[in-house]
Amino acid sequence: MKKILLLGAGRSASSLIRYLFDHATSENWHITIGDISITHLQPLVEPIAFAEAITFNVHDAAQRAKEVGQADLVISLLPAIFHTEVAKECLKQGKHLITASYVSPEFLALHAEAQQKNLTFLMESGLDPGIDHMSAMRVIKSIQAAGGTLTSFKSYTGGLVAPESDNNPWNYKFTWNPRNVVLAGQGTAKYIRQGQYKYIPYHQLFQRTETLQVDGYGPFEGYANRDSLSYREPYGLLTIPTMLRGTLRRPGYCEAWDAFVQLGLTDDSYTLEGSERMTHRSFVEAFLPAATSSVQSMAERVSLYLGIPQEGEVMQKLEWLGLFEETPVELEAATPAQVLEKILKAKWTLTPGDKDMIVMQHLFEYELHGEQREVCSTLVVLGEDEVQTAMAKTVGLPVGMLARLLLQGKITHRGVVIPIYPELYEPVLDELEGYGIRFVETEKVVERVG
Repeated sequence: MKKILLLGAGRSASSLIRYLFDHATSENWHITIGDISITHLQPLVEPIAFAEAITFNVHDAAQRAKEVGQADLVISLLPAIFHTEVAKECLKQGKHLITASYVSPEFLALHAEAQQKNLTFLMESGLDPGIDHMSAMRVIKSIQAAGGTLTSFKSYTGGLVAPESDNNPWNYKFTWNPRNVVLAGQGTAKYIRQGQYKYIPYHQLFQRTETLQVDGYGPFEGYANRDSLSYREPYGLLTIPTMLRGTLRRPGYCEAWDAFVQLGLTDDSYTLEGSERMTHRSFVEAFLPAATSSVQSMAERVSLYLGIPQEGEVMQKLEWLGLFEETPVELEAATPAQVLEKILKAKWTLTPGDKDMIVMQHLFEYELHGEQREVCSTLVVLGEDEVQTAMAKTVGLPVGMLARLLLQGKITHRGVVIPIYPELYEPVLDELEGYGIRFVETEKVVERVG
C-alpha cells in the first residue's frame, strides 16, 4: 500500500481530495489529510477505510517528522511560505513531494540534494503555474516539430466569476486566496517585446493592459505578471523576440484596482496605528491630504486626489464596496493590505450557488516556410458551485494526476521539476479532457503588409 500525506485542505483542495478518493482503491492508496482545522473533513473521511483526517501544525517539528516519515508521497497545498519546511523534512526522510506553487530560490537550493537522493520535488503543478506550462509546451513542441520558428508567445490566465454569477460592478469574486489577490503584481513586471526588455513598476502596472477576446465570453483585459523572462530557458525559447505571461480580468477592473494602488491601500510592509479603532472611512481618510473645504465629501476628495471623475465607473466601484462608510475595521495591528482584504471579502466572497470561471489563453506567433502564422489556444472552465469550483478543479486535478503517475513510477525526473516534459504533460492533458478541461485552438496565416 502506498501512503499519501496531503497537507492543506483549503478552498483549492476539494477536487484533489475527490480525485484521490476516486482512485484510492484501484491504486491501493491510504490517504492522510492534515489541516489546521478538520471539522469540514470529518464527514468525508468517516465512511471510508482508506482515508483519515488529522489536525496538523506545520510548525510542530515532531509531528511534521512523524507524518512525513509515514508517507510515500507528500502533497502540500499549504500556503507557499510553509513549503520549504515540508520540503526539508522530505529531504531528510527520503520522500517525494508535489506542490502547486512557484519554484522559489529556497527550493532551487534543494535541487542538487533531491537529485542525489533520487527524489522528485514536482512543483508548479496546478493551474497557473501548471496547466499553463503543460498546454503551452504541447503547442510549442508541435510548432517546432513541424519546423516552425516561434517569434512571440503570450499567455494569460484569470480566476474569475462565471457569467451567471457575475452580479457586481467589479465583475469579480474571490476564487482563490484573497491575500494573494490583494498583493498581486507587487514588484516590477519584466518581459520582452520585439527583442526589447520591458519593465513595468508596480505603480504603473494596472495602467498598462492589453485587450483579449474569448469566443462566447467577450472581452477581457490582461496585465503582465512579475517575471515572464525566467521561463524562456525551461520552455526552450531563449531567443524568442516576444514573451509575456499575464493575468486576466474583466474590462474596467484594472483601472479601478489602480485606485487602491495609488492610494497606498495594497501596502503590506507596515502596520497601521490604531487599526482596531478604524472604520472603512477613516482608513481611506488616513491616506488622503487634508480637506480643503469642510463641505467636501469623501468621494469628492478621493476623486480629486486620484484625478478621476466623481460620477465615473471607478468611483462607483469604490462606493459599492462601502469604502466611504463608517463600518468598523476591527483588526488589530493590521497592514493596509490586510484591512483592504477584509473590506473586499465582505463583498467578493462566493455565495451559495455561485459559480466561478477559469479563462486561459495562449497566443503564439511563428514563421513556417516563409509564412507568418498565429495560433490561439483557449481554455474556459466553469465551476459547479461555491465549493466544487473551477479553480479547485484546475488546481487540484493535475496535482492528483501527477501524484498518480509518480506513485506508478512513470515520472523519472529527479530534483526540483516542473511539468514541461512530454512524459508529464501529455498524459495529464489527455486525462484532463475527460473532466471537461479542454483547450480550443484556432490557427491562421497572417498576410504580410506591403
